[in-house]
Amino acid sequence: MIASNASSASSTNLDSKANRRRSVRGSTWSLWSAVILCVGVIAPGLISSGSALALLRVPLEALVALLILSGLPWVAARRVTASVVAVLFVATILSAALDRGFVSAVGRPFNVVTGWPELASGYGVLSDSTGAVLAVVIVGLLLGIAAALVVLLTLALLHLAVVIRQNARAARIGASAVAASWIVLALVGAHVVPGQPIAAADTLRATLTKIGEVTSAKAEEAAFESAITSDDFATVPAADLLGGLKGKDVVFAFIESYGQVAVQDTAFSEGVTEVLRQGTTDLAVQGYSERSAFLTSSTFGGVSWLAHATLQTGLWIDSQAKYDQVTSGSRLTLSSAFNKAGWRTLNVVPSNTRSWSIGESFYDLDFTADSQNMGYQGPKFSYARIPDQFTWDYFQKKELAQPHAPVMAEIDFVSSHTPWTPLPQEVPWASIGDGSIFDPQPAQGDARSVLQSREDTQRLYGQSVQYSMSTLFSFLTTYDNPNLVVVVLGDHQPSSVVSGDDANHDVPISIISKDPAVIDRISSWGWDPGMLPSPSAPLWQMDEFRDRFLTEYAR
Repeated sequence: MIASNASSASSTNLDSKANRRRSVRGSTWSLWSAVILCVGVIAPGLISSGSALALLRVPLEALVALLILSGLPWVAARRVTASVVAVLFVATILSAALDRGFVSAVGRPFNVVTGWPELASGYGVLSDSTGAVLAVVIVGLLLGIAAALVVLLTLALLHLAVVIRQNARAARIGASAVAASWIVLALVGAHVVPGQPIAAADTLRATLTKIGEVTSAKAEEAAFESAITSDDFATVPAADLLGGLKGKDVVFAFIESYGQVAVQDTAFSEGVTEVLRQGTTDLAVQGYSERSAFLTSSTFGGVSWLAHATLQTGLWIDSQAKYDQVTSGSRLTLSSAFNKAGWRTLNVVPSNTRSWSIGESFYDLDFTADSQNMGYQGPKFSYARIPDQFTWDYFQKKELAQPHAPVMAEIDFVSSHTPWTPLPQEVPWASIGDGSIFDPQPAQGDARSVLQSREDTQRLYGQSVQYSMSTLFSFLTTYDNPNLVVVVLGDHQPSSVVSGDDANHDVPISIISKDPAVIDRISSWGWDPGMLPSPSAPLWQMDEFRDRFLTEYAR
């Protein structure tokens, strides 16, 4: 009997210890579930602000989700609902990450309607910077983390919903207290950091923002269509177009990421301004004159084709939707005006790896040169598949050096494209050949190009612009093309890692010619002499240029 009682007591003690362990494990999992859920709901604010203080907020959305889940009597319904809610929370986190990345790279948040081509372009830059394999690994890792977050948040929601069902009275009291606190904080507008209210509702705000982007797309499309069809130059006869440039070869040279920060008031602008001053001196010796100013670009940090289309069409094209809309029509562009007036028109796009049908159908180009048909056999320099010097050499040999009718060309120079490493070095013009002379120089970029310090990135950016502008001046002073007119400009400022968080969208522009009459025609513009615009130089919107250019050179 005594032995039986002792055995029973021992069994009771073991059961008690097991229950305590289960209780501790349950409490621990409840605590971790609460942490995972709160951090998951508040994470968008942390990402957006970059401040850990964003974690000190009241996540009402988590509480609402838990109350809904705990009220569902069916396990299957709770599981499905928890999964959907977890996906929404993770989607909000991804949206915040995309917004921050887009603001840093192109100066505006990700637009759920128009941002997908830009996202694809960003992946292309990542692939060029790190290599294709590592780019796939990075994207795969990010997707894996997102999937893991969905699983963790789902499990946390389900566990806490069960806890609430088991402690209904205490849960109601706690929920009421949190809700009351949230309402008071929302009413007084308390913030932990600017733009991050203590009363957090990130998922709701993000959802409403994205819905707003979708609903406003149609209205913007209609307004832009009206702007497209309103064009005073659409019916101008060929005889009244560009007579002031008759017999001239005209080049619109876009220098990638050539922004105002390259020429004014930055730690890396001194080297660029020295190149521009020396270039002005060297060009004067060869009989050239220049006038310079600034344009405000329609884009920032990337998506260069929006700036190209803005300059060409005289329309403010700041999204892929507007670009697709205008290029599907017949708006008069600078290149189509030159084509209509009798020029041979072409585009040189060394970064393109596939055919570009818009060049013919919209821009009225007679020919497009790209990486597939330029004959370049040298190494690739990260995103810049072809060095700028080879691009100038190609244009000289294929167009200017041959007997030809006047030519108008838009040429893209990409050696100053992010990630700005590795950079080519100038070689003797007579030795360029098929580009294999560049073989000993650094070629394909690697992962280190995206892991540099901000100061290193800025320094490399400045050096890349120095290279691009130096090759321009070297080209103009090496080859005698008396009828050449060059309009050289930046497409946009470099990304915020170089330009800074509050940078404007302004880019330098210069017109270069040996013919005084070409320069005299724009005397009313008040542009600065030389290649370096001063801080007080005129500033226009980029979409103003087409009409002013066509007006001044009409006859």
